Amino acid sequence: MPTEYSHGGTSVPETKAVTHPVVTGGHRSDLDDMRATFDAFRETNEERLAEIETRGAVDPLTQDKLAHIDAQLDRQQRRLDAMALKSSRPPRGAGPDEPGDTTALQHKGAFVSYMRKGQEDGLRALEQKALSVGSDPDGGYLVPDETETAILRGMTSVSPIRAIAGARQVSSSVFKKPFSISGPQSGWVAETAARPQTGAPTLSELAFPTMELYAMPAATPSLLEDAAVDVDAWIAEEVELAFAEQEGTAFVTGDGVNKPRGFLDYPRVAEASWSWGNLGQLTSGVDGAFPASDPGDVLIDLVYALKAGYRQNAGFVMNRRTQAVVRKMKDADGNYLWQPPATVGAPATLMTFPLTEAEDMSDIATDAPAIAFGDFRRGYLVVDRTGVRILRDPYSAKPYVLFYTTKRVGGGVQDFDAIKLLTFSA
Repeated sequence: MPTEYSHGGTSVPETKAVTHPVVTGGHRSDLDDMRATFDAFRETNEERLAEIETRGAVDPLTQDKLAHIDAQLDRQQRRLDAMALKSSRPPRGAGPDEPGDTTALQHKGAFVSYMRKGQEDGLRALEQKALSVGSDPDGGYLVPDETETAILRGMTSVSPIRAIAGARQVSSSVFKKPFSISGPQSGWVAETAARPQTGAPTLSELAFPTMELYAMPAATPSLLEDAAVDVDAWIAEEVELAFAEQEGTAFVTGDGVNKPRGFLDYPRVAEASWSWGNLGQLTSGVDGAFPASDPGDVLIDLVYALKAGYRQNAGFVMNRRTQAVVRKMKDADGNYLWQPPATVGAPATLMTFPLTEAEDMSDIATDAPAIAFGDFRRGYLVVDRTGVRILRDPYSAKPYVLFYTTKRVGGGVQDFDAIKLLTFSA
């Protein structure tokens, strides 16, 4: 059913169709616990509002109780996210009797020998056969395709912006994308009239260079000698979280110097004077805060600053401290704008739009762009250069064996009209 929001006396319907996974077993119990916690949150917040109305101040005990419940909601959301991530991970590695590509199996076997014992002859021969560039041991060796896929899948689940952004894999160091700023050139003519030449489109070339990201997990000799340990799964699990944390920060605030450029690093202009190359922003009307009355109207203005073509697949991005503030907001009918996830693996929603929690977003402060709203799949592009390389180092940290693992990734805004920001200023 459509949900209506009251804005300036006019009811504005917004309908979104969302598909979610089925919840079973223990996941349902955890989801029910979160819903019960949110019910307690609503009751306590109503007490807080009643105290403000009757006494002009909030009882400290009520404030502490609300903060405790708010923190509990955050913990339950993280638990649900962890469950969804764990259940989404497919089994890594194939048994020796399973069918598969001969070259892939040879690569996997040679990779395991290199990881466990440092035997690099097999990998060197395979990479030279494939005409790989830089197949000498000083540059490291490519991990099997299966391991690379597992690393990227894990990073997508953990890195908040990668999970909602567009993605492209390339084999070169820079991805260049032409973009028509003025749109397609066309016009209307009569059936027998002359066809005048249309104006040339205004094109802009966007360049997304890939930068090197590295991690250096360490292993003990006993771990590598243990035949029961799946070294593919071990290295994937060790590096995917480290990679995800680093790139998650870069995709939000990165300055583009030896790292991807985050969307908050681009110039911001008032939405009324928006132009290509800038991100449009709205202001809250109050320095460092939401307005005291009808704060939800600011969020409605932000939603409808985005064109309809982008809005259908749009969502909010903010950190947990900002989310704690909007969690207390209600519409004109007394319904809370924030709602807990409908199913495990689904995000919380704000005004029916999915909400992505990115800790690198700004806190609510004067002139801070603390809330972003947009279609990030069209607005922000993550570029992955194919190939994850590993260099085994048994010498630098004896008795441990270090695995210098690198991949190349870039990122930046690809459609400046697809993302809008809310800045907390007058």
